[in-house]
Amino acid sequence: MPVAAQPSQPACTPLHAIVDESARAVVERMRRINPRADPTRWLPDVHPSRIPRHVAIIMDGNGRWAQQRGLPRLMGHRNGAASVRAVVEESGRLGVEVLTLYSFSSENWKRPPDEVAALMGLYLEYMSGEREALVRENIRLMQIGRREGLPAQALAALDETIAATSRCTGPILCLAVNYGARAEIVDAVRAISRDVLAGVLEPSAIDEQTISQHLYTAGLPDPDLLIRTAGEMRISNYLLWQISYAELYVTDTLWPDFGAEDLRKAIRAFASRRRKFGAVGE
Repeated sequence: MPVAAQPSQPACTPLHAIVDESARAVVERMRRINPRADPTRWLPDVHPSRIPRHVAIIMDGNGRWAQQRGLPRLMGHRNGAASVRAVVEESGRLGVEVLTLYSFSSENWKRPPDEVAALMGLYLEYMSGEREALVRENIRLMQIGRREGLPAQALAALDETIAATSRCTGPILCLAVNYGARAEIVDAVRAISRDVLAGVLEPSAIDEQTISQHLYTAGLPDPDLLIRTAGEMRISNYLLWQISYAELYVTDTLWPDFGAEDLRKAIRAFASRRRKFGAVGE
């Protein structure tokens, strides 16, 4: 709900400075993770408790963005990388704890070899070029997806960046690279099967928590909000288990054009919805 001005406050007091106790407590919690979080300033019309903890994004439309401008597809991907930076920064300002980006799916290997090579090159550039900034901003990097098939140089840069940010205690940036949700579930089932065969887990003890603990995202909260750009109305094998109760937001905006204000718009839409989780609403 919007934060309402209190009668005792001077008329000139900015709205972001007028915070009730419950909102203040939420902001304090956010700032324990990220001292720069200031959602009441950047989204004054959204109560801080309505900010999603975990936002997942399907970044679609890089190729179309380039084609519309008569540019090579690689230019779309390069401009899309700039949007990643803008959205990571804005997520921090709004108090989002986890941002998961669908960077390269296991199906993307079907693309032309030169485009795949260019994407891997951009991935390597990002891992190397953003490492110091991630550490400086106290952002911990995670990667979900299979390592098999990724170029050795990209894996080395990934491991170096993960190690450099391993002690960061702030927001988490999770990149889904060589990722597919069905493959993730297969890997979880295999791991659980090994535990059963080893006698450390009884089949009757397997429950939803067991499966969640064996997914790539173990330890992370499930996404509250899933954003898809470029207007496509599908999930594309992304976080199928984790988004069971996520709110979906689809925008026609192509990913290279998606910025801070677009993220705020998506969160406003999220905040306006009533999440019932199968129960009866008020």
